[in-house]
Amino acid sequence: MIKNLLIKNYAIIESLEINFPDGLTIITGETGAGKSILLGALGLILGQRADSKVLYEEGKKCVVEGVFDVSEYGLKAFLESNEIDYDDEMIVRREISPSGKSRAFVNDTPVNLNILKTLSAALIDLHHQFDTLDIHRQDFQMKMLDALAGNKKLLKDYQSEYRDFQKAKKQLEEIQLLAAQSARELEFVNFQLTELHEAELIEGEQEKLENELSQLTHAEEVKKNLLASMQQLFEDEQSVSTQLAEIGNLLTTSGKVNAGVQGIAGRFLAVTEELNDIGREIERLAENTEYDEARIVESQERLDIIYRLEQKHSVKTLEALLEIQNDLEKKSASFANQSQEEERLEKQILQHEKSLMVKAGKLQDKRRKIIEPFEKKVLGLLGQLAMPQAQFSINLNDTGHLGPSGLDEANFLFSANKGGALQKIREVASGGELARLSLVTKSLVASAIPLPTLIFDEIDTGISGDVAIKMGEILRQLSNEHQVVSITHSPQIASKADAHYFVYKKDTEERTIARVRLLDDDEKVRAIAVMLSQNPPSDAAMQNARDLLGAK
Repeated sequence: MIKNLLIKNYAIIESLEINFPDGLTIITGETGAGKSILLGALGLILGQRADSKVLYEEGKKCVVEGVFDVSEYGLKAFLESNEIDYDDEMIVRREISPSGKSRAFVNDTPVNLNILKTLSAALIDLHHQFDTLDIHRQDFQMKMLDALAGNKKLLKDYQSEYRDFQKAKKQLEEIQLLAAQSARELEFVNFQLTELHEAELIEGEQEKLENELSQLTHAEEVKKNLLASMQQLFEDEQSVSTQLAEIGNLLTTSGKVNAGVQGIAGRFLAVTEELNDIGREIERLAENTEYDEARIVESQERLDIIYRLEQKHSVKTLEALLEIQNDLEKKSASFANQSQEEERLEKQILQHEKSLMVKAGKLQDKRRKIIEPFEKKVLGLLGQLAMPQAQFSINLNDTGHLGPSGLDEANFLFSANKGGALQKIREVASGGELARLSLVTKSLVASAIPLPTLIFDEIDTGISGDVAIKMGEILRQLSNEHQVVSITHSPQIASKADAHYFVYKKDTEERTIARVRLLDDDEKVRAIAVMLSQNPPSDAAMQNARDLLGAK
């Protein structure tokens, strides 16, 4: 609800401030005194566009500031998501500079007009006589039906599951789109993976094969060199072993008489034994070294496979190939998991759909039950507001598919005249009749639905007497549940006020300015008496005004 409105330097308003209490606030005044200017200023903090033409003094900025109690509006998440500090008391300010530049603030945080408009829809419900009303919106019509049907808990459960349902459908669409885009990639991945699997790569195999192939291709040369070494070591007439044996005998002989030579002889004997051992190893290697052409071909073919795969995948080692193979296996598995996830989501969606259809059916049944009594109440109240020939009907269509509110699509049909074709409210030209229809419908759901501050601008045009009294009573009843502000020319409606503001003009030496004054009890009587008769009012009008106020 709005608590306070401060306006500075706007149109013919130099500076004024209005405090709005709970209940019904009435604003009256002479024609042209500035009542519509108040709404124009209010429109600035509701996100309407403006320029420097609105400035009272061209060299100063215009400021419009509203203070709202938002404790019941559930706006905390919205504000925090837009990095705005939350407090139960919200301050919305709009500034228009002399250059025409506009700035908006919510709790001193700069915001754009889109945020301002979103907030304004929750804070203020403004009904001009010739405005399009929110009851033309199908979502609001459904909201009223659900409030009357007592669908709050059931609808909350439905909408919670519906969000999960929509989320699962979106995930499925994304997976299916990805699957379609990835079909060719999967085919290529599987082709590469098959090729690597068929190669049956083994870690360390390449180095082993390269060493083996090197040995095999040089086997004849190695064997020849080994045999030649054996011959020189042991088989020639002057072989190394023969010469070493002779040297060993000489050292052994001398070592018998010379201790120093004896040590050398021992060392030489160890060297000779090591050489004999080397000779035996050479002999073994020579015997085991054979040229194997078939094995050479086999090893070369195996390495050719490895080299070809390395070249194809732009790597230089078999280990890098194995890593690529592992990555391809993971990617292939992810496609398989994708298919499993798609199947899981399809099952989940089907389960949600079955559950939602049951809940939607219950919502539908409860809505249908309250339509006829609601229609009768609306027509009864419209009759009291001088619209006895009005027609009103609610068309609840089963769309056949699940939506945010179930299976239904609600359309409020209306005609102000007897015999007139019933049309959807959004297709009917708006006017005073629709303002009354809005007042009537909202008064019927006031106790069951959260509404913002309701502002009615001259919806009493064309009515008087007992009809105006009835409208005042409806506004009064509505204000018991929600804050209501009404700009009116009707004394009957004005008499129902909790707070009565009077807007008037005051002439200064330089110009005319608008002022507003909260009336006390005596001033209320006089203001209503003037509205009933003339200024100054007659004694009869004064008594009539007292009677109206007494009937409140």
